[in-house]
Amino acid sequence: MFDKRLMQMCPESRRYIIGNIILQFLELCLNTVMIVTIAQAVQKLYEKAWGLEELTVPLLIIACTIMLRFFTTRGAARMSYLASRTVKQVMREKIYSKLLRLGPAYREHVATAELVQESVEGVDQLESYFGQYMPQFFYAFIAPIALFFLFGFGGSWRVATVLLICVPLIPGAIMMVQKIAKKLLSKYWGQYTKLGSTFLENLQGMTTLKTYQADGFKNEQMNEESEHFRKVTMAVLTMQLNSVTIMDFVAYGGAALGILLATKAFVSGQLGLANCIFMILLSADFFLPMRRLGSYFHVAMNGRAASDKIFHFLNEEEPAGRTEAVTGHDIALNGVRFGYDKEREILHAVSMTIPEGSFIGIVGESGSGKSTIASLIMGRHTVGNGKMTIGGKNVTDAAEESLMKTVTYIGFGSVFFKGSVRENLLLASPGASDERLWQVLDDCQLSSFLRKEQGLDTPLLENAGNLSGGQKQRLALARAILHDTPAYIFDEATSNIDIESEEAILAQIKRLAKTKTVIMISHRLANVVDASRIYCMEEGRVVESGAHAELLNQNGVYAKLWNTQKALESYGKEAV
Repeated sequence: MFDKRLMQMCPESRRYIIGNIILQFLELCLNTVMIVTIAQAVQKLYEKAWGLEELTVPLLIIACTIMLRFFTTRGAARMSYLASRTVKQVMREKIYSKLLRLGPAYREHVATAELVQESVEGVDQLESYFGQYMPQFFYAFIAPIALFFLFGFGGSWRVATVLLICVPLIPGAIMMVQKIAKKLLSKYWGQYTKLGSTFLENLQGMTTLKTYQADGFKNEQMNEESEHFRKVTMAVLTMQLNSVTIMDFVAYGGAALGILLATKAFVSGQLGLANCIFMILLSADFFLPMRRLGSYFHVAMNGRAASDKIFHFLNEEEPAGRTEAVTGHDIALNGVRFGYDKEREILHAVSMTIPEGSFIGIVGESGSGKSTIASLIMGRHTVGNGKMTIGGKNVTDAAEESLMKTVTYIGFGSVFFKGSVRENLLLASPGASDERLWQVLDDCQLSSFLRKEQGLDTPLLENAGNLSGGQKQRLALARAILHDTPAYIFDEATSNIDIESEEAILAQIKRLAKTKTVIMISHRLANVVDASRIYCMEEGRVVESGAHAELLNQNGVYAKLWNTQKALESYGKEAV
């Protein structure tokens, strides 16, 4: 089982694999020298041709071979490490490069949890494939042939021939289980990645599960998937145990047959004592390389199953020609259609014009397609039909770096990294001075809080877990301002936060709209009343557009939403 794709992808590992094979062969030669020395010494002592004083030289030779074998064994292990280190580095670089080329749209091709498992566990499986299986694959064929000639010229061609005929029975047994193993291990990896995805999803949503007391249901679901995985794992282990039993029977049975034939030849006088001892002690080495290959076979199958998933990801179609630089900043959608899957279309021929320097609102009920438009503008998904341009350049042709320098996205779930406030802010502008950092924090009304803490060195826990929701959103806004792009998209940026934080964020967004292009996506219509144009969406379509007053006069969908929200907001006040 030899995968050319892996060797072509990691040619740097070839020299280490060859070095491993050479060192293993040297170890075999040293072992042969040691056994020849022992056999001759035993014969001399048996014939009483030597006394104890003549054993000094043979003992020195044996000691030297043992010492040299120690170094060859260590050298082979070192070569295995270097081969596996190389392949791990190359594979992870290729996965990372593929991610960069796919850009934010990588989620269309693979789930994040599955990709993490492939990059970590999957690549680690390839470590064994390159470090152990590949060198053994070649050495297992070289060693028996070398021993065949050694046995033939050293004593009995008959014994050598019988042993050589028995050796291929081991790869024969391997081939018998290969088809079953490939299918089974593919199922194993599929279940493994599915279980990992479910576990990550449940872990991230633990608060929600506890809130709705659904953790018991999810626990049962996880138990069911774990049980499926256990059954697949046990099937894999059963297959491995059965195949190992077959290989052991062939290997040790073949060695026993060789010993029996050598002993018989000695008894009949066809073979000398030294030659007989030599063959008895070395018979096992006929089979051990192939037997070791068999034990690595299952490791290799794991590596192959993992590599199939990795290659599937690496072969995903990439957006072609994303090299255009975005120069203008006006955004236009012309008959854009999109669906997360082919069976269900989310956006239906959506057209919008967002001039440079304008303040645009996009509103509508939940599920109307507002956030999907933001996702398409940011290149996280690919437009199905129609056309979307920024500065006259098709978004699908725009280089990701240029696009990110043109548009900044701020959602309600902005991510922060464990570290200090300074470190998280400098992600947006690495060269910003402390004075500039304090300025944007002051604009977002967050500076007074941080000055009471440790200033810019205030530590943030994972995803800023030590800040409130409003503080996190204000910090996200400060970081976005530091990025200083011509256009900004605020996607429900004021959802689920306190009134004080909402007012501070809205005030800063309105100041930003005086000099930048601002797209405000909001379910709360009061947030976009100052927009120069508002697009009202319903079921994936733009049903109305215009200024706030114009849309109210049309007495359509927008006016209905506005009146409903006003009634809800005034309900509590009237009761008082």
